[in-house]
Amino acid sequence: MLLRDPVHGLVTFAGREGELIEALLRTRELQRLRRVRQLGLASLVYPGAEHSRFAHALGAAYIMTRLLDHVQTTQGDMPVDVRIDPEARLEAVAAALLHDAGHGPFSHLFEEAMPSARHHEDWTADILRDDTTEVHAALEAHAAGMAERVAGMLAGHHRLAYLPRTVSSVFDVDRADYLLRDSHATGVRYGLFDLDWLIGSLRFAEHRGGWVLAIEGRKGLPPIESFFMARYAMYQQVYHHKAVRAAEALVRAIFLRFGELVRAGDEVPGAPVGLVAAAASAPLSLGEYLALDDPALHVALDAFTGARDPVLARLASAFRARRLPKSVPLPEDDEASWAIAHARAEALALEAGLDPALHVRLDVATDAAYEEPTDDSSDGLFVVRKHRPLARLGDVSFLLHKLRNQRFRRPRLVFDAELAPRILPILDEVLS
Repeated sequence: MLLRDPVHGLVTFAGREGELIEALLRTRELQRLRRVRQLGLASLVYPGAEHSRFAHALGAAYIMTRLLDHVQTTQGDMPVDVRIDPEARLEAVAAALLHDAGHGPFSHLFEEAMPSARHHEDWTADILRDDTTEVHAALEAHAAGMAERVAGMLAGHHRLAYLPRTVSSVFDVDRADYLLRDSHATGVRYGLFDLDWLIGSLRFAEHRGGWVLAIEGRKGLPPIESFFMARYAMYQQVYHHKAVRAAEALVRAIFLRFGELVRAGDEVPGAPVGLVAAAASAPLSLGEYLALDDPALHVALDAFTGARDPVLARLASAFRARRLPKSVPLPEDDEASWAIAHARAEALALEAGLDPALHVRLDVATDAAYEEPTDDSSDGLFVVRKHRPLARLGDVSFLLHKLRNQRFRRPRLVFDAELAPRILPILDEVLS
């Protein structure tokens, strides 16, 4: 199987891997990912960010094959029973391809905004385990029990305990692809790092009777440091961009108002069945959930512009016209000022006849540049050095030692643009 990819160039899946990938790509559950954008609402800021989770899934699977190709050449010192065998390799490639199969629309916003929403990882597990899905059938046709083994790997469990960390950890094939892909699609260069050199520096090493993913020697430090700095920069400049967060705040308000109407028994024309159930905190069937994708929500938002409820209609119309809320940064180290600014803004919204819950939001974006366990667990990344004991990455890298487990916060007050003449003078007073 040969594909052209804008990030990785010519992508090849050969032999049994190619057969499995082709079978999975033909499933309706994987094809749905063509209709789920990788970056949700980011295209409102970066017009090129129209790429899908389908492309990202393929990229992650391809990086997995490259990673396995390399580490399998370095596993000669490992006991035979813990080496990567053909079946474990197939399961890892399938897990990389399927890791986002249950992702909801609008990136992570849908599951964060809807009350009692399940995480997309849970829906992915359902897709794999439900014997009515085409993904389940494709995996079982390849090898009996494969669906359960892949689901276990995505949950962090496998007979080769180190292998799930290549799919989900501080460094994994998921992050390796989305940083490069998102950087390419948005037109920024913040997410670039040397993937070739980094893969060439990876190996598995023994740790407390088990095996862990490690960087080989100091030659691997520059690319892995670049990887974590690229991730940090992408969060600061793209994922947490002020206009992206403002757009998300607006959609949260739409979902909140829609939920209020649904729970009050009001009918809102144009809403998908799954969206109505999610807003009412009612159970969703797998089929109802999979019917929700980005186009379905955009069609619903367009229908909401004509809703009988004037508040919902106004909010939806603002989103369709890209009239985003205002966003003002707050001091990162002064939480007391956040509360004061938020309370004053809510009071002004009430005076203007607007519901503060819908028109004012204290938005605090958080991230950690590099997270590392503080215990003796096998999680995280390690460094292999000649004549030196195995060490955690943060104990070897000067840069990551300074950054590890440091959380960065970007607090903002987000409010309806028509409130700006009232709120901005008050904010100047509070923040000064």
